[in-house]
Amino acid sequence: MAFRFSLAALFLCFCTINLVASTIVSHDGRAITIDGIPRVLLSGSIHYPRSTPQMWPDLIKKSKEGGLDAIETYVFWNAHEPSRRQYDFNDNLDLVSFIKTIQDEGLYVVLRIGPYVCAEWNYGGFPVWLHNVPGCEMRTANSVFMNEMQNFTTLIVDMMKQHNLFASQGGPIILAQVENEYGNIMDSYGAAGKAYIDWCANMAESLDIGVPWIMCQQTDAPQPMINTCNGWYCDQFTPNNANSPKMWTENWTGWFKSWGGKVPHRTAEDLAFAVARFFQTGGTFQNYYMYHGGTNFGRTAGGPFITTSYDYDAPLDEYGNLNQPKWGHLKQLHDILHSIEYTLTHGNISTIDYDNSVTVTLYASEKESSCFFSNGNETSDATIDFEGTNYDIPAWSVSILPDCKNVGYNTAKVKTQTSTMVKKKNEAEDEPSCLKWYWMPENIQKTAILGKGQVHASQLIDQKDVTNDVSDYLWYMTSVHLSKDDRIWSRNMSLRVNGTGHVLHAYVNGENLGIQYKSSNVLETSVKLKHGRNIISLLSSTVGLQNYGYQFDMGATGIPGPVELIGQKGDEKIIKDLSSHKWTYSVGLKGFDNELFSSNSPHASKWLDQDLPTNRTMTWYKTTFKAPLGKDPVVLNLQGMGKGFAWVNGNNIGRYWPSYVADEDGCSNEVCDYRGAYDNNKCLTNCGNPTQIWYHVPRSFFVENDDVNTLVLFEEFGGNPAEINFQTITAGEVSVSGSEGETVDLSCNDKPISAIKFASFGDPQVTNVGFIKGSCEGVNDASSIIHKACVGKEACKIQVSKDIFGSTSCGGEFVNILAIEAVC
Repeated sequence: MAFRFSLAALFLCFCTINLVASTIVSHDGRAITIDGIPRVLLSGSIHYPRSTPQMWPDLIKKSKEGGLDAIETYVFWNAHEPSRRQYDFNDNLDLVSFIKTIQDEGLYVVLRIGPYVCAEWNYGGFPVWLHNVPGCEMRTANSVFMNEMQNFTTLIVDMMKQHNLFASQGGPIILAQVENEYGNIMDSYGAAGKAYIDWCANMAESLDIGVPWIMCQQTDAPQPMINTCNGWYCDQFTPNNANSPKMWTENWTGWFKSWGGKVPHRTAEDLAFAVARFFQTGGTFQNYYMYHGGTNFGRTAGGPFITTSYDYDAPLDEYGNLNQPKWGHLKQLHDILHSIEYTLTHGNISTIDYDNSVTVTLYASEKESSCFFSNGNETSDATIDFEGTNYDIPAWSVSILPDCKNVGYNTAKVKTQTSTMVKKKNEAEDEPSCLKWYWMPENIQKTAILGKGQVHASQLIDQKDVTNDVSDYLWYMTSVHLSKDDRIWSRNMSLRVNGTGHVLHAYVNGENLGIQYKSSNVLETSVKLKHGRNIISLLSSTVGLQNYGYQFDMGATGIPGPVELIGQKGDEKIIKDLSSHKWTYSVGLKGFDNELFSSNSPHASKWLDQDLPTNRTMTWYKTTFKAPLGKDPVVLNLQGMGKGFAWVNGNNIGRYWPSYVADEDGCSNEVCDYRGAYDNNKCLTNCGNPTQIWYHVPRSFFVENDDVNTLVLFEEFGGNPAEINFQTITAGEVSVSGSEGETVDLSCNDKPISAIKFASFGDPQVTNVGFIKGSCEGVNDASSIIHKACVGKEACKIQVSKDIFGSTSCGGEFVNILAIEAVC
């Protein structure tokens, strides 16, 4: 009897502990509530596969320091289930460890299970084997697809439950998402689309996770799903249910890069303006997409033609450094929003319209009142009279007044430092002159000349159907017999191939006839055939599979055809269509099959160390190097190479394509004007330069305490490795400005400030290359004052005051500015 009592007491104790540890997450029409308390929640997207487990703690710590409450991530189906019912949750795919790392830092998690993610990720996160399952139609009311989707979604939910990661179990996950931006394309699926989204909602609810589900870009989201907004601006968004809070799941902090494209930027001022406007108009949950973009390692980049870098101009850059001033300017905004959380979630809301896009929104609670002053005019500053006091509001800005009297923050006035990151040579050795290169040809002759493969068909087959996405590369091979009679029309013959615009290499009898990519879907080249049998070998190379759009999964890859020989017989053009010939297919390339990128490859002894070829297509290169000293992030400079893949100690750091140069036109040398609506064609840079020459190599990829690290390249187009080198990234210069009465901070990211490049107190002017002195200046030497206060220190604070810098001749009512540029 006593034993039974003890078990009962133990069970009661266990239940009590679980009850105490659990968190109740709910919502009303105003906000997400946590344990009954309405919250202002600021979140940021960090995708665990786009960084490394060794980077996660620092990224999450910096996110918390930046004022975030939560981390949002997708779950990547094709990464976790690359083959049907074979799962991978190791290394940077360890979702549980990632979430526990977030939990250790005291932040919440928003888990966007999808499992369609878009995300500029290969095939939108869908495994390609799904495309090849008989009877499967994706993202519609199709039982085959829905069974697979439910299987994976349930797998993730059960995994989270097993580790007690939902808030209802005491874990950090407060929200989960099913599907993703389906409303953007749902109408194209007709009634089956609506049936599918209803099924998604019912399926998600049946999993009983104990926290709310969200659906982004889904205006007709079935209850109890909360529909949310994605975009550059979401202040005009209204939920489809009065009991749903106004939520913004993707505030695009910048934009992604594409091969051959320019580099997009979104200013800190405009991003802050979008956030402030959202909270002014009733929003209480906002997420940055991305807060840390990271890197598309391996073959994960989608598109097609998405670059390996997924920096996204995010507050934390690709390598994990603070992107200043964006990180700091947003941190200050987060702090002030958190300070008025109660008013934003409880106060009565009233708005005063001052015309010309100027409004005041007042949040009044029984405790306090807070105000937003907004000027949406793109060119004109405004002055308003509010309760007997005049306030200046710059164009395209929002001022936040926590007490409706004093301006605590203005989105257009950046009061945090700007950091200029620089790259430094690898001091561990004198690169690139000391790098000794070895090489090996890719053995294409056996495939291209003999035309032997594993799959045969009397038609052209979509590349996805054959490769199942295990490789970028697929050989299409057929033979043509040229008889004596054919010689009449075979003079001046050409080969015309209709591809899908990725990359296409053409060979006839082993001779390379040319390369075609992106700019055209058609390769047409002259060809000479011999009498008798001729082998036509076409190598299709994908550059990331489509990740977005209606039936994006059905888009053709490889060579859809036709493939034609074109000749002339007198005045008559003769076209011979080879599309229905017998075609042989071979997946991949021999060097990949032989794992030449691995130190354990059985072919390691075959590398050549003499007569190093350059500008040679289909060539492997290898060298060894010493890891760069210190702890700063490491990048690989691949200037001079064409296109291919790179591995460091067997770790695939992604596709490289430094030979792809952006157009000359479309960039401006002037300071980017933050005023006016942003899109990804505004504030472009890098015209006329390669889209990407620097490639991130995480520190964890290096061999610790070992001078021998191995770099292997597969060069597809032809390049010269002579200038390849490793460098580190660190803060080179920092600059800041502030007005009288304020305090400015300078920091060199844990490194000492070495010199003061510029300092002026008065009316310094900003240009596209930095500060210059204005027409008036303080009588005391600002440079000497700043040098004494800051040089030799990792950080310093300076009070902006005439008492320190002396009086100026700028005018009695003029507010003097202190501007500083320092060298780290």
